[in-house]
Amino acid sequence: MTALAPSAVHTIVPEPARTSRSAWLRERGMGATILVSAISTAFGVALLSATGYLSVVLASNPTYGSSDTLTIVLMLLSGILLAVAVYVAAIVTANTFSTIIAGRTRMIALMRLIGATARSQRSEVATQGLVVGAIGAVLGLVATTLAMVAAVPLLDRALGVATDWSPVQAALLLPAVAVALTTWIAAWSGSRRVLTVTPLEALGGSVERSREEVAEKRGRRAGAVVLGVIGAVLLGGGLLLGLVSPAGVLVAFFGGLFSFTAVSISAVSIMPPLLKATGRLFGKSVTARLAAENAVRYPERSSRMAIGVVMGVALVVMFAVAAESAKSLVTASSGGEPDPAFNQMMDSFSTVMMCLVAVSAVIAAVGLVNLLTIGIVQRKRELGLLRALGLTAGQIRRMVLIEAAHVTVTALLFGLTLGVLYGWVAAQSLLGSVAMPPLWMSPTFVAPAIPLLPVVIVIVATAVLTLGAAVAPTRIATRSAPVEALSE
Repeated sequence: MTALAPSAVHTIVPEPARTSRSAWLRERGMGATILVSAISTAFGVALLSATGYLSVVLASNPTYGSSDTLTIVLMLLSGILLAVAVYVAAIVTANTFSTIIAGRTRMIALMRLIGATARSQRSEVATQGLVVGAIGAVLGLVATTLAMVAAVPLLDRALGVATDWSPVQAALLLPAVAVALTTWIAAWSGSRRVLTVTPLEALGGSVERSREEVAEKRGRRAGAVVLGVIGAVLLGGGLLLGLVSPAGVLVAFFGGLFSFTAVSISAVSIMPPLLKATGRLFGKSVTARLAAENAVRYPERSSRMAIGVVMGVALVVMFAVAAESAKSLVTASSGGEPDPAFNQMMDSFSTVMMCLVAVSAVIAAVGLVNLLTIGIVQRKRELGLLRALGLTAGQIRRMVLIEAAHVTVTALLFGLTLGVLYGWVAAQSLLGSVAMPPLWMSPTFVAPAIPLLPVVIVIVATAVLTLGAAVAPTRIATRSAPVEALSE
């Protein structure tokens, strides 16, 4: 018996150890982060593949083959769209890891209590971000490359060309590496709260910082102000440069990135007043008041859910407004008579761009569903207490749905406002130097125009997203009995 004991220990102990090392991959939020990384990589690979293929097709055309202008434009456009998708994915990932860390507060505090350092805990989280980012990047790269291998012969037949272009290119590794590294950096950024967790928090159940705790963070506000000033200067510089050159739109593009980053960082200060105003739209029932209070009690949680929707809506509306403003400018310059050919071209361009940008909106939607689900899981004790106090399962479901609607309606209105602003800046900085009839003088003022159909589509899509995002969380919220939820 004694001879068998060491052998038994040796064979049994390593299995739980192996399981525990990979258990974090099954944590809520990790699967969605892998999906976000895969979608971002797939989008980048598809853009680069499409650009490479179109370059070969254009080179074989006797009319356009001698000019590199179209190829440069395609590469520039692909780079901008890829940067936007990676940017959205980075913010969604950082917000996801911030929420995950909020749920791990007690565990991190316990590790601190037994001697672990905050930096080692944060490094562990960043490594997890790199792993899930790499997994998603590889999946997106392989799946999209295989799809392009199958698609190229079909495209050749459809276009009536014979190309020897291969979609298996070393350049396709660039979006995969960029997404993996961005996910790593986003996880590091989202885990900054680890540095503030104290061993004493192991005794409590703290999950999210309250309004008062967030208000004390001055460093975030200072960083947002600096980025906001840089963004405003670049946006203004793009408008001024656009009066003499269409290159002003590139300066304005970076101004948009800086200014929206400032909005994202300061969302915990911007969103609560907006959420409070929106809360009045849902009435004064018990569930409506609870939902409204939940949305503003912990501003970090609400702002993380809202900012992704704001990004998705703003991007789609931006391209729609820019195209509609250009159409209105041409119509006004021709005496009020619309140019059918120009309008058709702008509508086609706007549709293609909005479909491409919709990938970023999908990434933001995945982030909303993921964050709402994680938030409900982390609030099971709170929901169990509400059930114990007399709220029915139906009331809990309505509260979660109203809370999701509360956040998405606020994000929709804010995103529409930003989208109109950025769309006008894009149109003005691009077309401000173009001399238009009848006076043929520049600079030109481009009046903002808002297209009705794309805005209606965005509103309907947001409503569907709200309902879809609330399905899984409402089931989780009412699945456990009150006593069971309180025991967790």
